[in-house]
Amino acid sequence: MTAPVPVEPLPLADVDLTDLDGFTDAWKPWRMFHTLRHQDPVHWQPEAAPNSGFWAVTRHRDIVAVDRDPDTFTSTRFVNLEELDDDQIAKRASILELDGIRHRALRGVLQRQFGNSVISRYTHFLRGLTARTLDAALPLGTFDFVTHIAADFPINVLARLLDVPPEDNRRLIAWGNRLIGNTDPDYADVLLSSPESERYRDLPFRSPAATEVFAYGRELARQRRGGAGDDLVSRLVNGTPRDGVPLSDQDFDNYFLLLVVAGNETTRHTISHSMLALAEHPEQLDRLRKDPALIPVAVEEFLRWASPVYHFRRTATRDTELGGAHIGQGDKVVMWYASGNRDEDVFPDPYAFDVTRTPNDHVTFGKTSPHLCLGNMLARTEIRVMFEELIPRLADIRLAGPVPRVRSNFVNGIKELPVTVTLT
Repeated sequence: MTAPVPVEPLPLADVDLTDLDGFTDAWKPWRMFHTLRHQDPVHWQPEAAPNSGFWAVTRHRDIVAVDRDPDTFTSTRFVNLEELDDDQIAKRASILELDGIRHRALRGVLQRQFGNSVISRYTHFLRGLTARTLDAALPLGTFDFVTHIAADFPINVLARLLDVPPEDNRRLIAWGNRLIGNTDPDYADVLLSSPESERYRDLPFRSPAATEVFAYGRELARQRRGGAGDDLVSRLVNGTPRDGVPLSDQDFDNYFLLLVVAGNETTRHTISHSMLALAEHPEQLDRLRKDPALIPVAVEEFLRWASPVYHFRRTATRDTELGGAHIGQGDKVVMWYASGNRDEDVFPDPYAFDVTRTPNDHVTFGKTSPHLCLGNMLARTEIRVMFEELIPRLADIRLAGPVPRVRSNFVNGIKELPVTVTLT
């Protein structure tokens, strides 16, 4: 089965990037992005109160320009669409909501742990973990690929990095779903838009799950403080940022929560979208089966195609112009990475899934931004190893049911991917 190409752009008057139900449709977001890139690439999107609206940046070159310029487009006013007061920002800020010296200092605490020399040492572990995951899932024949493979694999990697027992994996996955899925009634304890969420206004994602993640992380910190461990928690509690300012308890809480979310969600959804694409484009799967040396190239196409994070926000620090639009100081400016990854000016035939695509200048990880995803090398390695191990085992894979999406305009997530596999 080949997925349809969204050749029919949505009328500009019908574009609404705040309509979360529209993001449960497999193609509507891409139709909206197509229209905006061609008709209004820096588009003013109104929002319902209490939010005030935002500029939607949808062309690749404009996204890169915003991401590279933290002096004009700051992260310090928050990176999601929710508008926070100064007190909320002070309580909820993670390294995502910092710029400049402090941002670099906090990144530096764990940067080496995500560098190539360290990640390369995990390759043998990743192959063994992948084999165990596949050995358990594939003999089932028909199963949910998300539950049994895409979610199971990266959470086991995260457990290893945090040095926590695999028995905690289910909790880690559930916390990520509840936090990131705060606009999806299947996941959220309290929907972000509900009046009840005001009770949790000072917590990340306005989710009570954050208190559980904080408590879990604090207990790990208590056990690791003063020790000689090399896990991420030990590094956080025993390391000293380059600016000489130690992590506060709040810094640790928010850093740890970010690791729990980012260490699982994006890789999981990229693996899911990639497997769906290969099932829908069997000729591409066959190319990789015949030439496994293409898989590292294919990983970049997987990341472009999946675009697991739809957007990140910045805030204008001064009046400026972008793409012909006049942006006022204090305006929200939202980079729609997913749209940039389908920009025809950068990607010939952008709606074609091509595992040989090169160059592949996607913006999935933030490209050359100061906020370039800290774990991008680990994610690439996880995805590469997964498909290097999986593809040789597959004689065939077919969809076995509907593929529901997460109700979110932030995370481009797949909830379930029912498949039937035939093994070699």
